[in-house]
Amino acid sequence: MKININPIGTKHGWANPALALLQGCCLLCVLSWIPGCTTQKKPLQDSDPYKNVVVIVGDDHTYKALGAYGNEIVHTPNLDELATHGAMFTNAYSNSPLCSASRQSLLTGKYPHATGVSLLFSPFNDNTNTTIAEHLKTEDFATALIGKDHFNSFIWWNLYEIGLPKFGFDTLIGRREYTSWLESNPADPIPENIRTFNDPSNLPEKIARMNPETLPQPCYNKDCAGTFLAESAIRFMEENSKKRFLLWLAFNEPHAPFVFPVEYAGKYKPDDITLPQGSHEDDRWIPERFKGFTDENKKGIIASYYTSVEYMDKNVGLVIDALKENGMYDETLIIYLGDQGYLLYDHKRFEKHTMWKESIKSPLIIAGNKNIAQNKSYDELIEFIDVAPFICEALGVHPMDDAQGRSFFDLLTGSSYQEKEFVFAEFLEDNKAMVANMKWKYIFSTGKRDLGQGFITGSGPSGILHRLYDLENDPGETTNLAYNTTYKDIVNKMQKVMIGRFLETHPYAGELPDNLTIDGKLVWLCEPRDVGAEYGGRPLRTFYANE
Repeated sequence: MKININPIGTKHGWANPALALLQGCCLLCVLSWIPGCTTQKKPLQDSDPYKNVVVIVGDDHTYKALGAYGNEIVHTPNLDELATHGAMFTNAYSNSPLCSASRQSLLTGKYPHATGVSLLFSPFNDNTNTTIAEHLKTEDFATALIGKDHFNSFIWWNLYEIGLPKFGFDTLIGRREYTSWLESNPADPIPENIRTFNDPSNLPEKIARMNPETLPQPCYNKDCAGTFLAESAIRFMEENSKKRFLLWLAFNEPHAPFVFPVEYAGKYKPDDITLPQGSHEDDRWIPERFKGFTDENKKGIIASYYTSVEYMDKNVGLVIDALKENGMYDETLIIYLGDQGYLLYDHKRFEKHTMWKESIKSPLIIAGNKNIAQNKSYDELIEFIDVAPFICEALGVHPMDDAQGRSFFDLLTGSSYQEKEFVFAEFLEDNKAMVANMKWKYIFSTGKRDLGQGFITGSGPSGILHRLYDLENDPGETTNLAYNTTYKDIVNKMQKVMIGRFLETHPYAGELPDNLTIDGKLVWLCEPRDVGAEYGGRPLRTFYANE
């Protein structure tokens, strides 16, 4: 029996030369009118490049839960100090409000539909993608990914010939290594009088799993996974101090169930938290799983989230302190970001799978003593596909051939910078895409089914839905203007931008039927074509067998 992977394309180009030619023509045509896009490669930056880069990723970390971004309750001294010694971005957009899609997009500088990962359990195909780690290995960097990767290789677990792919990372340390470490270093027992998250609760499971009682993990700080990951990262940096290195450190915090070590229990009082109010427009879209939560539950969830953020901040501080203590701080570019944001009862729910600003925008902080101005805030539009190209330029290495983003290094160094006019994001589990600029946000969804990934509303599929928000006059995104004829021209313009961005970057753009309406094109482009599995389902379109 022969097992074959059904790839979208090849590692360095298209499998079909005719399609490649068609794609090239489409790309040049689209780039000629998409604002801010260019086909020209920038030369290597000739200023003093950074030796190393450390990328730290928070899981589901909204920009609203950081002191540097204006939150006066949550305690994040290390990230706040990093912002003081670097640059902070207020309009940084994830390209998908979904962990797997966002993370693989970050690693490649490509949109999720181009990486082939737009669903939660889509395996990342190394044959059709080049990660920043693979790219930097060609420049003789040591590379490590420590923490959450979401490559989803487990779906192909027993179908690889020799082990699992490493996607360019010499060192991969995650949950399995933590479990093994605990076997050799047993955790101190927790006294029976201390209640933890694992203990039974009288609350319904859907509520208890969000940790509204602000309960700690059954472990002390020294034994918890986040601390283990930080210490593993420090060990990697120390062992590779003589080389150039890429460290990609991905914490699990503050992802649900928003837990933390025993020492952090009781740091935040739910009564000190004010709940967002939302609007009547939110009610139609509230998932059933969030109905029945009391205000006490909601405030407790936010208190748990803040505590989890504070614990992660402590671990970020361990890594930064180690860079300083080992004499590597001045030579290292440090980037902190969340893989996407999170709704802390914004729009009346706790999740991320939406295009509201709290879930699609993310904290982005960049620090480095060489070329970056300190204590400066930028409101220019940034997409996460821009991060990998930025890293390449800041390190003084060649650009990535496959990346669809563009570096914003010139913005931070005060050089001439062409601002990006639009950002793009997608959540194809719900057949949804977004384009936004500083003034307007347009969202399209086919609405062919109720919300996916266990967030069903019970109201049924909506059908094709257009949304338009005036971000200047309606920052809370409470009033949909898409069906107001006054804004027809704006909707039309945003639709053209969305279609253009898809055509510029989509592997199947050359197959788009030319006789479709605008709605028809958007429906066609918002359909997921992942090689992998849908949420809760078996792998789809992944393998076929020949006798």
